[in-house]
Amino acid sequence: MNETRLPLFKMNGAGNKILVVDNRGQPKKLTGKMAEKIGNNDALHFDQLMLIDEPRHIQSQAYVVIYNIDGSQAEACGNGTRCVGDVLLQSNADNGGNQLIVETKPGLLEIVRHQNGLLTVDMGQPKFNWQDIPLAEEFRDTRMIELQVGPIDAPVLHSPSVANMGNPHAIFWVDRDVNDYRLERFGPLLENHPIFPEKANISLAQIISDTEMNLKVWERGVGLTLACGSAACAAVASSSRTGRTSKKVDVHLPGGTLHIEWADNNHILMTGPVVYEGAGLVNLDTLEWELVETSNPFGMAESL
Repeated sequence: MNETRLPLFKMNGAGNKILVVDNRGQPKKLTGKMAEKIGNNDALHFDQLMLIDEPRHIQSQAYVVIYNIDGSQAEACGNGTRCVGDVLLQSNADNGGNQLIVETKPGLLEIVRHQNGLLTVDMGQPKFNWQDIPLAEEFRDTRMIELQVGPIDAPVLHSPSVANMGNPHAIFWVDRDVNDYRLERFGPLLENHPIFPEKANISLAQIISDTEMNLKVWERGVGLTLACGSAACAAVASSSRTGRTSKKVDVHLPGGTLHIEWADNNHILMTGPVVYEGAGLVNLDTLEWELVETSNPFGMAESL
């Protein structure tokens, strides 16, 4: 019996734990349930699994399906998209290209790899209308909605900005260190609040200056994460929109720093690193896998 074995890359983007699996050319496809089972292995535990599939759009090099650790699908993952871009560009390095386009559920994303190894992803345009986020009820001004945690007269968190960066985000502005707040306690309640019919990513943002902020994220379907690219984009769009920062901001997350720019064409550009932690193969029939720490992930994956 012929078994389906797919190339697998264990990576991280600014600390965001990513698995990239190449499913192109195979009739059998990795599903959300399979992704959840793979992630149950400590060695392969991930925040997002990025599944590379055949392109569906004439301009794209691949279609990317994004699975959270709980097997649910995500619409966007900026750090994972950088990882996918690096895998595709490095595996096709003989052609000498440094940019490409991939397609995700919300649309086409352009990726550029720079000489210093950092990658920039065009994350598209932020959306602020309450229907687009979406919210369960109308808010004409989504720079600040009525939502709080704690007593009415002394809330711990309150009045978040909301935005959609391919997925829904709520950003609470805090004056103290983001680690002073128990996001691990509030995150699950806020993610599943009735105001968010599709759930939401919950961020705490502390403004340092016009060009810097600290960010901590409870990611929908994942939990606390070391980094979330789409949350960083949503936070900068919202901080600029509310006059808290400029449109170019260094966002410091527990896992590293992302450089976010809200460009003149209304698109959000996210620049950051990718790191390879290992490569190998995963068997879709048995869900068994082989993974080896390596400094040459492409040569190693081909040799297994």
